[in-house]
Amino acid sequence: MCVESDGCELEGCGSSDEVRTLSGSMSPTLRSSPDLRSCRPGQKFRAALLKCKSPVAAAGILSFGNVLNYMDRYTVAGVLLDIQKHFTVTDSEAGLLQTVFICSFMVAAPIFGYLGDRFNRKIILSCGIFFWSVVTLSSSFITKEYYWLFVLSRGLIGIGESSYSSISPTIIGDLFTNNTRTMMLSVFYLAIPLGSGLGYILGSSAKEAAGDWHWALRVSPVLGITAGTLILFFVPEPKRGSADHAAGRLKTPWTCDMKALAKNRSYVFSSLASAAVSFATGAFGVWIPQYLFRAQVVQKSVVPCTQEPCSSKDSLIFGAITCVTGLLGVLIGAATTRLCRQKTERADPLVCAVSMLGSAIFICLIFVVAKKSIVGAYICIFIGETLLFLNWAITADILMYVVIPTRRATAVAFQGFTSHILGDAGSPYLIGLISDNLQKSYPGSDLWKFLSLGYALMLCPFVIVLGGMFFLATALFFLDDREKAERQ
Repeated sequence: MCVESDGCELEGCGSSDEVRTLSGSMSPTLRSSPDLRSCRPGQKFRAALLKCKSPVAAAGILSFGNVLNYMDRYTVAGVLLDIQKHFTVTDSEAGLLQTVFICSFMVAAPIFGYLGDRFNRKIILSCGIFFWSVVTLSSSFITKEYYWLFVLSRGLIGIGESSYSSISPTIIGDLFTNNTRTMMLSVFYLAIPLGSGLGYILGSSAKEAAGDWHWALRVSPVLGITAGTLILFFVPEPKRGSADHAAGRLKTPWTCDMKALAKNRSYVFSSLASAAVSFATGAFGVWIPQYLFRAQVVQKSVVPCTQEPCSSKDSLIFGAITCVTGLLGVLIGAATTRLCRQKTERADPLVCAVSMLGSAIFICLIFVVAKKSIVGAYICIFIGETLLFLNWAITADILMYVVIPTRRATAVAFQGFTSHILGDAGSPYLIGLISDNLQKSYPGSDLWKFLSLGYALMLCPFVIVLGGMFFLATALFFLDDREKAERQ
């Protein structure tokens, strides 16, 4: 028997010794009483909703929202060549779209981190996802005379998406512990490469189907509104630290939180390593399809794009590769970490370090083989991205281990701020700017346009190696910081 909080009896809603209130809390066994009355249909519906508010269902919904977050982010990259032709902009101006998005994202993230540690998280998530959905849809109607307005819209979308990325991992962290939490966070962060890849596929496919790239921006908003509604109805608001049996034990001022995070060496070094990953993925996400298209122009297998719609084959292939490598990377990362934990307690940062250093090797090879073999370049991209994506979920798990529950949203937000301001906030624009300046030496040369972008992208493997070094530094302090967090 189950009993609603207002004293009515619900039929067929559990075992005879279970009592559940609408808030989801459990209470001692109650027995049927003559005072209990049958529930009205509306109350039965609300009780049915409670059954759907399981931790696994919540994690699935939050992961779905994360897929949409990144799908929307990279839909623009999937039709970037068309956007350049439509608005008549240079490489650096095209890269500015992603830079403005990330800058607004990282500025808003600490604000949402503060709010997420103190107010209802699922309300903030839903409002954020509704906001970016509406702005994305509106931006698809901007005309070619107002490129600055299109850039501004990407900044507003960044604000909406920052609320989601800052807060949603902390809900999963409060619903699960240990290896289960690692698995659920792996699923959640699998959404990053999966959503990014689907963004390219969605952008390319919608453009091809409609014959107009603007339609690429009109699909994800509908899905976003759906996700926001699901979060409101089916995602619980767990007490902070409840999964760690630490709810409400430690509440500190924001300034105290920031000082503690700054002294947390594992958190600082893993955040810097995360910035290196963001630098590379941000630059690659915007420019690799363009680079491969230019490689084919040099090989005379395609002709340069002079008018819309441009070929989207490379965006489509790169999106599919990103989806597959994201899936493989997150799964291999979770399995490898679980296996290595049996041998060393420093497994998390060490697995990240090795994967980063291995990734740098194959990413370097992309620029060696692309001029002669597009297939060889795709193989290098596949292996390099798989190794790079190994560490996404593991990095989040490191944070959950070394940061106490009541400041995790702040920690996630500032890790996002650091990774963006040092990473993908500037990398797309920086790569485009270097490419533009190099092209001035031989303007009009297709070969030099290809080489210029390749030379600019060669900055990425060096940054990835630096990130591997930061993960090694994290390994030095990981055990001490984890023990300190457990004591608190």
